[in-house]
Amino acid sequence: MSTTLNVPVPFIVSFSASTVEEVTILCVSILVAVTVSAESQAFAATFLGDYRSEPGKRHHFNAFLHLDPLGTLCFFLAGFGWSREITIERTAFKHPRFYYLLSRLAGPLGNFLMANIAASLVWMLGEFGWEDKVFSGLIVVNMMMAVYGLLIIPPLPGAALLTVVLPDTPQWRVVLKNARFAGPYLLVGGFLLLRLSNWDLSSLAINSTVRSGCEFLKSFVL
Repeated sequence: MSTTLNVPVPFIVSFSASTVEEVTILCVSILVAVTVSAESQAFAATFLGDYRSEPGKRHHFNAFLHLDPLGTLCFFLAGFGWSREITIERTAFKHPRFYYLLSRLAGPLGNFLMANIAASLVWMLGEFGWEDKVFSGLIVVNMMMAVYGLLIIPPLPGAALLTVVLPDTPQWRVVLKNARFAGPYLLVGGFLLLRLSNWDLSSLAINSTVRSGCEFLKSFVL
């Protein structure tokens, strides 16, 4: 079986040139990826001690409720994005900072595992000689979220590291609050400028890492 991906990395559609099928596959992949990311963080937080009296408000698996407006826009600009933030009460943890970090990083881990599952399904379909784009889209979008999610830039899950390494003082809390507010706009604005300048996003080093990871997953299941 060929390890060539059936969708590009990053998976970005052009509404002037892409087919309805490609746009649909991207939308489905986004819905799955944000749900996996959000619910993974929610399950990790619950497992580590942040119990909720009404768990249905956290574990609802409604993909549309997990969509973040700017995070969704970023998917169409850059091929990655983020889910609506899951509320986590750090004071409920035995080790607040460390467990909070683990809860947030469960998002990228969940996306990586979802990419593994999709890669296995691509392999199974390939055994029957079927060419597939849907699960290839799931591989790419989830790998994009897994890798980009580790960046220490709010609102990405990796930014939780800042709460561990920075002092818990009023001054730094203000800095983090401002970073959480500005981060989404900086990400969307930066990638919007890159798109408007016709920058080849596939040449970015981090996208090369994503591409290598996707190819590894497809070859690993053989």
